[in-house]
Amino acid sequence: MKPVVHEHQKNIEKVSKKFLIVGLGNIGAEYVNTRHNIGFKVLDFLAKKESLDFQTVKLGALAEYKFKGRTFLLLKPNTYMNLSGKAVKYWMDQENIPLENIMVITDDLNLSFGTIRIKGKGSDGGHNGLKNINLILNTQNYTRFRFGISDQFKKGQQVDYVLGEWDEQEKTALPERLEISTEIIKSFGTAGLNNTMNGFNGK
Repeated sequence: MKPVVHEHQKNIEKVSKKFLIVGLGNIGAEYVNTRHNIGFKVLDFLAKKESLDFQTVKLGALAEYKFKGRTFLLLKPNTYMNLSGKAVKYWMDQENIPLENIMVITDDLNLSFGTIRIKGKGSDGGHNGLKNINLILNTQNYTRFRFGISDQFKKGQQVDYVLGEWDEQEKTALPERLEISTEIIKSFGTAGLNNTMNGFNGK
C-alpha cells in the first residue's frame, strides 16, 4: 500500500523546492553598469546564459529558472534600492516562499572587489536595500550574498563611487565573478546554505 500523503504535506514539499533570488539595484539606463547594481547584473548574467526572459510584474521584473527539480524566481525590484523590501515581501507572500528559501544579492563596500560572502543572517551593514528588507520582513534571518565592490574612494565620495561605473580592470574581471555567482545561486537551491557557504565563501 502507498503511504497516504496529506494535502498540506504536498504543499510543504512543493514550497521547499521554490526559491526567491532577489538581485538589488536601481532601475534606469544610467544605473545599469554601476557598482550598486551588481544584484541586477548577476541575475541578468544568469538569465542570458540560460535564455530566460524577464517579465514586468508588480513591483519588479521576474524570470523563472528551473534547475534540478527546483524553481528559482529571479526578482529585480523596480522600487529603487531603498524600498526593496516591498517587492521582496510581496513576491514571498504571492509565491508562498519560506524565509529560508530567499537569497538577496547585494554590493558590499567592506569587501575587496569580487570577494564573495554568503551568510544566513546579519545586519544591514549600512546598505539601504538591506535596511528596508529587514524593516519590512521584520527579521534579519534571510540569506544574503554580498559581492565586494571595495572602498577605493576618497572621503566624501562614497555615493559617487557606489553609483559610479566599473573601471576597466573590474570590467575585465567581472565575467568570471558573475559565472561563480550563478553557481552560487544553483548551489543554494540544490545543496543548501551551509554547503554553499563552505564551497564559495572567500572564493
